[in-house]
Amino acid sequence: MSPSDLPTAGRFEGREHRLPVRVYYEDTDFTGLVYHANYVRYFERGRSDCLRLMGIGHADLLDGDQPMAFVVTKMGLSFLKPARIDDQLVVRTHYDAVKGPRLLISQAVTRGEDVLCRAEVEVVCIHMDGRPRRPTQALRDKVGPWLAREA
Repeated sequence: MSPSDLPTAGRFEGREHRLPVRVYYEDTDFTGLVYHANYVRYFERGRSDCLRLMGIGHADLLDGDQPMAFVVTKMGLSFLKPARIDDQLVVRTHYDAVKGPRLLISQAVTRGEDVLCRAEVEVVCIHMDGRPRRPTQALRDKVGPWLAREA
């Protein structure tokens, strides 16, 4: 497979991860606007690809000597402007802080300079039985350089 055939995981600009996303017909509702639940999908892709570029893959978390995963425990969304079919959007992700088992994340979907939707997200690191756990030191070391603040 050629490197040009590989999907992009976006890029970092400073501490901000940026993932380009195009709006497809399947993303829209009967009004031709992006259906509100699809912003949650865009934000998930942004968080996952941000972690991937930090060197943290979800499959690696499951296959490690201390298997773990992340679950979303809180998500506050603000819908500011609509997106439409063929729009070129950017999902912007900031991993803000690690507090015990929680990771605090700020995200936005933008079109040019316009902010279309904002999200404040809390994810919790869990054992595979669902109990919260602190991230391993190795995970904290990989996320640490990208944090706005660490608590």
